[in-house]
Amino acid sequence: SNIVCSNFIKKLFLGDVMKVIKNFNDYEILDMANGQKLERWNGVILSRPDPQIIWNEKTRASLWDSADAKYKRSNKGGGEWYIYNKDMDSTWQIKWEDLTFNLKLMGFKHTGIFPEQAYNWNIIRKKISEESKNREVKVLNLFAYTGAASVAALSKGASVVHVDSSRGMVDWAKENVKSSGLENKPIRYIVDDVVKFIEREIRRGNKYDIILMDPPSFGRGSNKEIWNIETDLFNLVKLCTQVLSDKPIMFLINSYTTGLSMSVLADILKLTVNKVHQGYISCDEIGLPMKDSDLYLPCGIFARWESEKYED
Repeated sequence: SNIVCSNFIKKLFLGDVMKVIKNFNDYEILDMANGQKLERWNGVILSRPDPQIIWNEKTRASLWDSADAKYKRSNKGGGEWYIYNKDMDSTWQIKWEDLTFNLKLMGFKHTGIFPEQAYNWNIIRKKISEESKNREVKVLNLFAYTGAASVAALSKGASVVHVDSSRGMVDWAKENVKSSGLENKPIRYIVDDVVKFIEREIRRGNKYDIILMDPPSFGRGSNKEIWNIETDLFNLVKLCTQVLSDKPIMFLINSYTTGLSMSVLADILKLTVNKVHQGYISCDEIGLPMKDSDLYLPCGIFARWESEKYED
């Protein structure tokens, strides 16, 4: 196997900071300071906390007063949204290329979309476009949230199985599929515990060419099953090797778990997927650039197994 991971030396001498997306016209970071990022989401300006922003130097101080809403953390845990623009719609949309996603202000600072994931959406779409010329491409999206990756896969002709333990998130995914005009494409929505679903798929003999997963640090399944990424991720990935097709295309693990190294994700793929299907493994940070700046905000990590090496 060929394992390529970013490291300090690579960053220092080659300047490869992280994997970033630069063509997301409806989204941009306007400024970062004091633990907050000021963002534009298709005309809506939000201020949201981010633990990586540990400096207090504002680059564009005058812009912060333009925020339509701000999420403020509480000293007692959690936090809440403060709406400054009373005319702000409770839901709105954002576009990326030919896809349309529905947004709203959620608890714990989220909006329903992680824009840095456009880096992965782009790879998903390119892989499917290439392979779907010769065969049907089947995609399994686990911990699938509001379905941005599912929409990306559908848009290039794949059939998708979308699995999440939250019915509310699955319903939101259906809205995103419809907003992108893909509601008649082949997608199945499953509200279930991911591990139990995979165990059933093994018994059924179902296979997938691409497996995507974005596991939380901790979570509960649809029937209160406990998920802990440190104790459960390896076993899940190993289990998933049994539902890979004979000629798999890609296996992608994405993570926002603080303290978990991208090299660990790569090692998991090396010990599981790559033992069954020899391929290429890469890992890196993903992040977002700040507008008109050389600053980049790290937003998570990924590791990717693929049969054919993707070149950025």
